[in-house]
Amino acid sequence: MSDEEARAVRDWLDQAGMKFHTGPNHETDLTDAQILGQCRVYIAAMRIADDFGCDAIGIQYQQGLKDLLPASDLVEGMLNDSVRPPVLSRDGSRELYAGGPLTHFNEVDECAGLDGLITNRVHKALGQPVENTLHDLRWSDRDASGTTDEEVWVLEISGAVPASHFKNGWADAEGFRQPPMYFPSGGSTIRGVSKPGEVVWSRIFVADDRLHMDVGRATSIELPAEETQRRWDSTTPQWPIMHAVLHGVSRDEMMARHKANHIQVAYANSAEEADLAMRTKASVANQLGMVVSYCGVRPDAH
Repeated sequence: MSDEEARAVRDWLDQAGMKFHTGPNHETDLTDAQILGQCRVYIAAMRIADDFGCDAIGIQYQQGLKDLLPASDLVEGMLNDSVRPPVLSRDGSRELYAGGPLTHFNEVDECAGLDGLITNRVHKALGQPVENTLHDLRWSDRDASGTTDEEVWVLEISGAVPASHFKNGWADAEGFRQPPMYFPSGGSTIRGVSKPGEVVWSRIFVADDRLHMDVGRATSIELPAEETQRRWDSTTPQWPIMHAVLHGVSRDEMMARHKANHIQVAYANSAEEADLAMRTKASVANQLGMVVSYCGVRPDAH
């Protein structure tokens, strides 16, 4: 990938409002060279996907690539967003995957990739936001600020979500260096706080030689900055966070079915539309032969 192409991606991010926290030391700081390396991977990933006609891709950065390249999190967040830097085909004649995400599944979790692809297609058919990502289901706690009496889950992916999950998109995105303990070659995260809204969550896993899908409903809520920081400091402050209230399922019930740490999330435009998207996704999974379990719905949902 040429320097010119990589710089064009970086310029797009800067103009969109993303703030990178850079420094001069490769071992401890996020550097401009690391960011340009990620921009090259973004272009390369889209062209390879186009070469093979892929609808979804995964980048296995944790074993092998982490010692060769900057972490792929900035790349992953861009791929999963409809609002992202344009990439042209190798001959320059076409914009690749124009107008939508190229579904990416973190850590090459193929179950999450299938979930992300189904989510994208269901939400597109229903006229709902198509941007989705997996998070790690980290932990839950009572809200120390007193903003809500509900149990609030910490959902954090290890680096990036689509910026469309933030209230002001890319303008709310910050780039921090991935912790050296995990990523010796550095690379930028996409850090921010997921906006308030109605959410459909799901996870696909393998059990008894069959695919299973757990699906449910949640609300992403807004918490004060101090409480957000407490939760970041208790996990990893360089990573994006969602404050999630899960409906109709307790902490212990959720953990009792903890078959997969990766939990897919997507927004809907209203509670009723989120309920419909949840049921539609469950129906699609069922017709594909999966064992589907509703794991929490809104008490007043029909």
